[in-house]
Amino acid sequence: MIDLHSHTVHSDGQRTPEDLLGEAAAAGLLVLAVTDHDTVSGLGAAAAAAATRGVRLVPGIELSCELGRREVHVLGHFLDPGSPALARLAAEMGAERRERMERMVARAKDLGLSGVSFDRVVACSGGEVLGRPHLGRVLIDCGHARSMKDAFEKFLRPGGALYVDRRRPSAAQGIELVHQAGGTASVAHPGANEVRRGELRILADAGLDAVEADHPEHGPTQVEAYTRWAEELGLLVTAGSDYHGPAIQPDRKLGARSLPAERFAMLEERARRLKT
Repeated sequence: MIDLHSHTVHSDGQRTPEDLLGEAAAAGLLVLAVTDHDTVSGLGAAAAAAATRGVRLVPGIELSCELGRREVHVLGHFLDPGSPALARLAAEMGAERRERMERMVARAKDLGLSGVSFDRVVACSGGEVLGRPHLGRVLIDCGHARSMKDAFEKFLRPGGALYVDRRRPSAAQGIELVHQAGGTASVAHPGANEVRRGELRILADAGLDAVEADHPEHGPTQVEAYTRWAEELGLLVTAGSDYHGPAIQPDRKLGARSLPAERFAMLEERARRLKT
């Protein structure tokens, strides 16, 4: 199995890189991409763990970007974790996420949600990238939500009582940044973000390499449509489980979406050509 989308505690996942690679090996994965949100800080530990567990690691990232005034995500694969461009991004995005979380916690206090504090959110995140799931866990621990789904529906969804929007680079800028880091750029879960064919063409014109056609939030019709559109636009196809861990997504399994080996080879060849 080849799973090109997963997360660790370095962003909003449940597993450490070591535990994630151990789970990948136990599940029979041959290849796993670690694609934490807006950071590559977990890739060193992931590489070391992969080497001892017989799983090939594809170093990656998932960038939160903007297209047509809404959020879309750009996946990077086969990138250089030491890229200066990624280091600059991590510093900028980390500071922006911290400021955003401080504002969300302040809203929680204004609403009288007892026990919710910035320090608790940081502790929940492990001190890495701060995101809404970390605040969601604090809301659950403090008795203000029954589950992560409940926390998002009550407080954290766009328009929710605690929601604060964030600044994002454009999708074209995200694609360019991934290319600067030597990686291929794919649009993540386009069906979940309602990315239309015309928008895929815009992304293709901006240098997009591939489309994550096979994702747990895509039904069979969407998988078929995004695969067909990708091929019509000269784009490659990727697949991934978008795994965060059972406490976050009880019904999602690592390796639940797998990319065929021939398609993986095509993506790897595209990355090789981008580096030359």
